[in-house]
Amino acid sequence: MDPAILADPTDKKRTRGGQVSETHTTNPVFPPGRYGHRREGRRRPVVPILILMLVVAASVLISLKLYQRYGQTDYQPQIVGWQDPTDTTMTIKFTVQVPAGGKAECVLRARDYGGNEVGRRTVVVKAADAGATTIEAEEPVTTSKRGSVGDVLSCQPAG
Repeated sequence: MDPAILADPTDKKRTRGGQVSETHTTNPVFPPGRYGHRREGRRRPVVPILILMLVVAASVLISLKLYQRYGQTDYQPQIVGWQDPTDTTMTIKFTVQVPAGGKAECVLRARDYGGNEVGRRTVVVKAADAGATTIEAEEPVTTSKRGSVGDVLSCQPAG
């Protein structure tokens, strides 16, 4: 019998053969002209980098445009009130803080007693004087039925 098989399992000195040395592999050698050209090294990813740069540039441009339209806080509307509404109109009174001599585009909304929107209108208001920073406006909003509350949803620079 083989003494390595019968050895005590705690005996780590016995092995079942000679030690195997580590061998290093070499690159394969192909016959010339048979498999085409082998590529050496990695190519730089030019097209994906260009696409990434275009996407980043477009994102920056869109962000700037949206900030100019919605991010400026110079245009601050405040509702003053509304006149007694009829079945077809509601006149909303409001003020808007603007830069000196500026004009604003405001979205007005009329709602009924249940809170449902019954009318909406976008208006452009401008300062009476060149140096005025507050605009007082009174604008009618056409409604589909009798409204009870008038709102100024937003104001932004008029284009």
